[in-house]
Amino acid sequence: MPALPDAPLALIGHSPQAARAFREVGLVALAVPESDLGAVLDACRTLRFTGALVHPSCEVAVAEVVDTDADARRVGRVDAVALAGGASGSNAHGTYTLADALMDAVEASGYAAHGASALFLGSGADLARALPLVRLGFENVGIVADTLPDAERCARDVPASIRTFAVGRRDPALLALAERADLVVLTGGSLPPGLLQPYHTLADLTGQGSTGTSGAALLDLSALPTLRLVRQLLHATGQRYRPEALAGLVGVLA
Repeated sequence: MPALPDAPLALIGHSPQAARAFREVGLVALAVPESDLGAVLDACRTLRFTGALVHPSCEVAVAEVVDTDADARRVGRVDAVALAGGASGSNAHGTYTLADALMDAVEASGYAAHGASALFLGSGADLARALPLVRLGFENVGIVADTLPDAERCARDVPASIRTFAVGRRDPALLALAERADLVVLTGGSLPPGLLQPYHTLADLTGQGSTGTSGAALLDLSALPTLRLVRQLLHATGQRYRPEALAGLVGVLA
């Protein structure tokens, strides 16, 4: 583990037990109030906190009171805040780390995404959180949402260099589109019956999906929560921690 920062880390929406768990691994963390978040973050900056980790229940509220990067603006959520400016008056900078952590997890699984085709299936909000996976080098991407307009809105965020197809869940063309895919990414809802085939690999982000008797492979994303915490701490503290050093914290923060 790298040298620990001198400044404490704020925990927004997390329990005092989470703060104690951080201290057990040598990182000073303090649970702070969830009300009047703008004032809370101003106080943290004045007190020279290094940054903050944000519980999912507070992600939308925090996004409204900090400067956000592109990933955070896309989904309207913030899960980590940097306060590196201390008392100098610099603004708090928020990010949403799920996209980068997903890419880390897919790469760690050994899946060869470059040049492959992917099908993303979910709803508007959860699709937006996972779509940055297209940065891994997919050539063709299918986007399936509850309605065609929702799918088309998500498709606008895909780089123009990637061939993109948008359909609604009830579109008869869905199964034909799925036949072209190598990787099926389930971000929300359930898989339509008969969609998965033996040549597919399923990346299930819901925790509810199953390959069933299809013969499809299941992508191992078990490292995702820890890799996300690595990304959150990198943004909030400027320090990169080894995943194995943080594994015990993930369950406490859930």
